[in-house]
Amino acid sequence: MSVSLMSVCYLVSAVLFILALRGLSHPETSRKGALYGMVGMAIAIVVTFLAGGMIPTRFPIITLGIIIGGAIGTFIALKIQMTALPQLVAAFHSLVGMAAVFVAAGSLCAPEAFGIGVPGAIHAQSLVEMSLGMAIGAITFSGSVIAFAKLQGIMSGKPITFPYQHPLNALIGIVIVLLVVAFVLTGGAQWIFWITAVLAFAIGFMLIIPIGGADMPVVISVLNSYSGWAAAATGFTIHNMALIITGSLVGASGAILSYIMCKGMNRSIFNVLLGGFGSESGAVAAGGGGVETRQPKSGSAEDAAFIMKNASKVIIVPGYGMAVAQAQHAVREMADLLKKNGVEVKYAIHPVAGRMPGHMNVLLAEANVPYDEVFELDDINNEFSSAEVAYVIGANDVTNPAAKTDKTSPIYGMPVLDVEKAGTVLFVKRSMASGYAGVQNELFFRDNTMMLFGDAKKMTETIVKSLSA
Repeated sequence: MSVSLMSVCYLVSAVLFILALRGLSHPETSRKGALYGMVGMAIAIVVTFLAGGMIPTRFPIITLGIIIGGAIGTFIALKIQMTALPQLVAAFHSLVGMAAVFVAAGSLCAPEAFGIGVPGAIHAQSLVEMSLGMAIGAITFSGSVIAFAKLQGIMSGKPITFPYQHPLNALIGIVIVLLVVAFVLTGGAQWIFWITAVLAFAIGFMLIIPIGGADMPVVISVLNSYSGWAAAATGFTIHNMALIITGSLVGASGAILSYIMCKGMNRSIFNVLLGGFGSESGAVAAGGGGVETRQPKSGSAEDAAFIMKNASKVIIVPGYGMAVAQAQHAVREMADLLKKNGVEVKYAIHPVAGRMPGHMNVLLAEANVPYDEVFELDDINNEFSSAEVAYVIGANDVTNPAAKTDKTSPIYGMPVLDVEKAGTVLFVKRSMASGYAGVQNELFFRDNTMMLFGDAKKMTETIVKSLSA
């Protein structure tokens, strides 16, 4: 394949990736966006496979690798539960990071195969590119592994901290920068490369362990951006235009999304990455004081069904509790019954509800909830005051009124859903335990709140039965 034809094919691939991002920005066009992305990736793989200079005898092993990787990906896609998507995304980010490390190591050991020089005489520009790609890739890998472990429950979701943690991280970061400079100045000393890799793996681990579960949506987005920049740096090293463009798209979009997520939490990216919200534990007061002694008003599924059946407008607020219980289908069935009774039903989504950007949107889409019934925070917040019922299903921190009133609360200033303005708030929760931010939800004790204690799916299914009676 000629260089000019290869460049044209890569350009087509890049355009398809851009269209994919555009399509994935809205639920109604997401399927088309996913299709554009798959076609673009297929073109990029085929063109790279047929690129000039590839040794024909290596075709079988490359083909075998594609078949094995494709089979594993297909198996995972068919078996993965929608509720486990955050973990899956974190795992995929780790693979991208490790791939960048492997490519950088390969280009260092066999530079002539990539056209960047010969051992001991690698182009200075390529040394910069491979060292940056390796460092970012290593950070992405180890950081994503920790994120996966926290999301999967293998590791506690609590922030893990120790004395002098931030100064140690800063010191390791400075040492990595100095090692990259030394790596370039020495013409690519392998011992410097591997020491840098070890420190990069370590700093990725150190950066994520102090981040709590409430910040995981931002962490996933940041790691997504890291993986893109690692891929872009690798693309420069091996002179692959498609990889450069794709990596840049992923890196830039991930960075923009991280900014949007932080804005939705009223926090800076540095505040997130230098230590997360508090712990998972606890029945503590909203301001982090002593043990909570107030008792909330609780009710039954039958009570909830009666209240909602006699309402004219119900707003459903899904959260991580819905994801854990896999209650999205029961929620959709409940909404359908309410609509048959003439009740207006809408869904309110907070930007950081769940454990990854768009988590709730994906779950609702799986349950075939109509797109025109799902609204983001800015579009729905002014409607709670006109709703007779707000049905909150596990959305803890993002509905806490303390974020607007309690300056001592760690979530103070974070935009939240104004569910307390509804006539009645039905809050489905297993217990009175606080959310990942580690603070009690003041909403639990409001006069217009009725707590529905139990598994979200079973509670909603019981409500459905009562509505059908």
